[in-house]
Amino acid sequence: MMAPSRRRWLALAGGFLAQGVPEALDAAPALPLSTRFKGEDRFNGLVARAKAEGWAALPIGERVARFGKAMRSTPYVGYTLEIDDHIEAPSVNFQGLDCWSFFEISLGMARMIARPQEAYTPDDLLREILFTRYRGGICTGNYLQRIHYLEEWFFDNEARGVVRDVTRDHGHAQPILSRKCQEMTILWKSYRYLRQNPDLRPKMARLEQAISQLPVHCVPKDKVHLIEKHLQNGDILGIATRHQGAFCSHVGLGLRTNDGVYRIMHASSQQDYKRVIVDTSLSTYLKKFNSHLGVIVARPREIVETVSSPEIYRTNLEKLTGGRAPLDARML
Repeated sequence: MMAPSRRRWLALAGGFLAQGVPEALDAAPALPLSTRFKGEDRFNGLVARAKAEGWAALPIGERVARFGKAMRSTPYVGYTLEIDDHIEAPSVNFQGLDCWSFFEISLGMARMIARPQEAYTPDDLLREILFTRYRGGICTGNYLQRIHYLEEWFFDNEARGVVRDVTRDHGHAQPILSRKCQEMTILWKSYRYLRQNPDLRPKMARLEQAISQLPVHCVPKDKVHLIEKHLQNGDILGIATRHQGAFCSHVGLGLRTNDGVYRIMHASSQQDYKRVIVDTSLSTYLKKFNSHLGVIVARPREIVETVSSPEIYRTNLEKLTGGRAPLDARML
């Protein structure tokens, strides 16, 4: 018989999938819209451009890349997801982006405009963000419901049909072994929720320990040039690090420019940039930094492929993680 804690986790993990994305936001904790959403004029401008240029008819990877390109030169601002001291809620900030919010908003906008309607509001985008940012698409106000590590984001969103991990599709991939995820608990002073809520830290540490056991693969940076021809616009590029603390240290989007070069598009924190840029080729970018180990690639899937069944989601997650799905209800 399944243990009570296990049954509780399975019910929690599938909570909002059965309800569907449009209703999910109604169950999210209430913070003022001015706290949860910044840059409505920018949002409206992007929606208007997407409608005028027919982006909704493009494949999802192309849509993701179009929105990413449209946000070039947006200033780099860190920690924009930390919006309150206690209540966790889905949020968007078009006034400043970090690497995570850049790829996530690009994906969210691409998913949103695939749902035909006369007009789009900030709440429409927030629903998409809720669905991809939180484990199982659930946010009831608990900080630990947010997926804080990119490698877990890949597993959880693949289980829900949002993306497909294509890292191993073209050879050369290798497992990342003996990795210790601990960035959040070591750098807890950088995160206002962890600063203000000391009881979250040991729970985060247990979650990190579980995430460290995930079967993560990457293509080493000296092999990436061999797979670049297979990569597509809008692919989500997790930059694997050789250091302890996490599997990934950065994330961007793939873009093949008119010269045929497959480039990384990202919100750069480097002093020379501090904004969203279209950078060098992916393989060249990886070789610039000794800390870079390689790349993990997740390909966005169309919204019709999104998993709506909690049972299928749970089955997929168990299969993808080899039975090591990281969330346990006791951690919350």
